[in-house]
Amino acid sequence: MLRLEPSMARIRVKDLRLRTFIGIKEEEIINKQDVLINLTMLYSAADAVRDNDIEHALNYRTITKAVIQHVEENRFALLERLTQEILDLVMRHPEVRYAEVEVDKPHALRFAESVSITLAAHRD
Repeated sequence: MLRLEPSMARIRVKDLRLRTFIGIKEEEIINKQDVLINLTMLYSAADAVRDNDIEHALNYRTITKAVIQHVEENRFALLERLTQEILDLVMRHPEVRYAEVEVDKPHALRFAESVSITLAAHRD
């Protein structure tokens, strides 16, 4: 993981619950299911802190809206693919130095609350 510098901010979007087509069984292909998404993004917030100006902050609302639109408008066979595509969306923002995406598929396994996949990326 990226070394956390004093001016580095960690933004977390917790428990973003969306519905999408996810899976390979016929039932999963024809019916949307819930997924639970958690995002962690690190960026240098020195300018935002110094200037108290939204123009210098990472716009997590814009990122979250893009994630919502992508997840709800597409189909995914694998949780891995969905997770990677969300991570790619987040990393399109050059300010993001590190991102971690966890996607849960509730009740994917009998006797389990959920199954989740976590992927991460960073830039130097």
